[in-house]
Amino acid sequence: MSVTAAEGFVAAGCHAGIKKRRFDMALLATEDRQSVACAAVFTQNKFAAPPVELDRKLLAANGGRVTAVIVNSGNANAGTGAPGYKDAQLMGAAAGDALGVDASQVLVCSTGIIGTPLPMEPILHATPKLAKRLSVEGGHDAARGILTTDHNPKEVLIKGSTFTIGGMAKGCGMIAPNMATMLAFLTTDADVPREFIQKVLRSASDATFNTLNVDGATSTNDTAMVLASGRRGKASHEEFGNALLAACEDLTMQMARDAEGMTRIARLIVTGAANDNEAKIAAKNIVENNLVKCSWYGGDPYWGRLMAAAGSAGVDMDVAKSRVAYGGIVVARGGAGIAHDGVALARHMMGEEVQIEVHLGAGKASARMIGIDLGPGYIKENSKTS
Repeated sequence: MSVTAAEGFVAAGCHAGIKKRRFDMALLATEDRQSVACAAVFTQNKFAAPPVELDRKLLAANGGRVTAVIVNSGNANAGTGAPGYKDAQLMGAAAGDALGVDASQVLVCSTGIIGTPLPMEPILHATPKLAKRLSVEGGHDAARGILTTDHNPKEVLIKGSTFTIGGMAKGCGMIAPNMATMLAFLTTDADVPREFIQKVLRSASDATFNTLNVDGATSTNDTAMVLASGRRGKASHEEFGNALLAACEDLTMQMARDAEGMTRIARLIVTGAANDNEAKIAAKNIVENNLVKCSWYGGDPYWGRLMAAAGSAGVDMDVAKSRVAYGGIVVARGGAGIAHDGVALARHMMGEEVQIEVHLGAGKASARMIGIDLGPGYIKENSKTS
């Protein structure tokens, strides 16, 4: 179990019929049906889906107190306008009725194809069944119910000295750094203030979820949240913050390894930038460059593509002071290739993870980002709409 590992939470998942065969719904709730503190971050895409708009309003109105979260996969309920917002409300109300709680205490998340109305009949039919199936053992089924093109459920369990953090996430495409980057649900039995949870969730998201860039596409439905039951009493703020960071990092790497069509992960660090913002801009420009991504797919240390991508990012660069390294092996300085150990370089490039440094020579700031290669698998997956 993962998302139900923390005391006070139950979950369930099922196949409602939104998708042909796979699980496509999940429900996470408090065991005693009492509301608990909830912190959340959402997509910054201005074309946000109705469930995101609804959850933002609910959390603002209820002071960040939540009893349950109902999720469907296979349909994002995005690009659906006012009817989509009403459907999100109906979905939350159905969960509230099934649980015997007010709909204002139920958050709603959807993920899947964009621009198609939510199929409400199977959702409303399955919701009471989900509520009856809720259990501590239902965490894994819930993790299955939130998946779209993912191959595997993504779950995490972190045990602190006086508390537990459990979680589940989905995401393997349409991921770019912009808070959050997917759907992630974390629970804890630590008693920590909601304001503090919100602060560390935002910080952890920036350091983990928002460093993963699969394809440069920021989803309409991205959501990450933490629910805290407080069952095990006060916890060290420092320990809790570190544990939440570890949980988010674990889920981030699970998503990276399950990215659509992925064969190789690139851990990029841009150094020598004029400031932090320019370091992030350059890193984003590099990991989203299709020529760069194709070279990763082929295991080709084509450093010129990295420099070209950085040079077109509109940030300060002193080429004379620049350098590029793969796996710590410097292959270029001052904008020109240099002698290096080709055998060691080839060995590094054929691994599942490639370490890359691009030094801009313009300052002392840096930024990290996780990139994914581009091959036939990604194109095959995204040439379909469902």
